[in-house]
Amino acid sequence: MEASPVPAIPATRGLPIARVRDVFSPEEVEQRLRRLKAQGNDREQATLCQTYERMLERGPQRFAVKPSGVPDLEPLYEQLPNFRAVLDDVRRHVALAQESSDSLEITPLLLLGPPGVGKTHFAQQLADLLATTMTLVPMSSMTAGWLLSGSSSQWKGAKPGKVFEALVEGNYANPVLVVDEIDKASDAQYDPLGALYGLLEPQTAQRFVDEFAEVPIDASQVIWITTANDERTIPDPILNRMNVFEIAPPTRDEARGIARQLYQRLRAAHDWGRLFDEEPGDDVLDQLAGMAPREMRRGLMTGFGNARLDRRDRIETRDLPAAAGGRARIGFLQ
Repeated sequence: MEASPVPAIPATRGLPIARVRDVFSPEEVEQRLRRLKAQGNDREQATLCQTYERMLERGPQRFAVKPSGVPDLEPLYEQLPNFRAVLDDVRRHVALAQESSDSLEITPLLLLGPPGVGKTHFAQQLADLLATTMTLVPMSSMTAGWLLSGSSSQWKGAKPGKVFEALVEGNYANPVLVVDEIDKASDAQYDPLGALYGLLEPQTAQRFVDEFAEVPIDASQVIWITTANDERTIPDPILNRMNVFEIAPPTRDEARGIARQLYQRLRAAHDWGRLFDEEPGDDVLDQLAGMAPREMRRGLMTGFGNARLDRRDRIETRDLPAAAGGRARIGFLQ
C-alpha cells in the first residue's frame, strides 16, 4: 500500500522523512455512496452521504512520517526524567526503522501512574518528536462506548469515532492516539474497548471498520498510548497487547530540574522573558517542586505575573500559588 517517498514535510526536531499511504479505498467509498443514494432516503442519510463525499474530496493518501535517524532524545530525558524507560523503548523502535523501507512501528504503550505525573504531556511530546499529531480519547466520557468505533448511522446524532476522524480528517497515517484513563472504560454503558482488541493488532487494524461509515480504514500505522491509574480493571487481552510502564512521580531533585527547565522555556518563549533573571532562585524551585508537573506551568505564569506587578525581575516564593487549584500536591519518591 506504500508509495515512493514524497518531498519532506516540515518536521519537528529534524525528523523530515515521510511516505504516503492510502488509508482507505476510494472505490469502496464510491460503491457505498452509490448504494446509499440509490436507496432514495437522502434526508435520513444526509450526514453519511456528506461523509463519503468528504472522503472522496480529500482522497485516501496520508503522510506516514518516519525519523531520518535516531533523534537526540536528551532534551526529553531531562524534561521527563520519570519517563526514561519509556523513552528508551521509543528509541529502540525508531532504531529498527532506520536504513530500511519499513514504516515506524511502536508497540502500544500503557502508562500507569497517578494523575499529574505527565502522562498526557509525554504523549504530546512524542507526537511532536515524530512530527505527527495527537488525538486524546477520554475513556471517562459518558459516550466512551462510541468514541473509538463511532456509532451506527441509524442512530440519531450518530457520527464517526476518533480513529476514523484522525485518519480521514487528519493529514497523517500514523497519528498518536491517546486512550486516556483506559481503566475507566469499565464504567461506560457500552464496551468502548471492543474495537481496541482489533486496533492494537496491526494485521486486523489494516481493515478497521467504523460503525458509522462502514468502510474499511487502514489504522495499522496508528501509534497507541493508553494511560491508567490502576491496571486491575483492564482486560488481560488488552494488557497483553501493550508494553506496560509504571510512571512514578518525579523525585524532588527531578521535580526541581523539571521546574528549572520550564522556567527557562517560558522565559525564552515570551518577549517579556528578557525582563526576568536567567535562573530562578533555589527557594522558588523548592516550592515548585511540591507541585505536580502539569501544575508547574500555571504556578510559574502566576509567579511571573505577580513579579511584574511589583516591577521586579525575579520571582519570589510569595509570587507562587501555595497549592494549585487548592488540591493536594503530589508526593515524591525518596
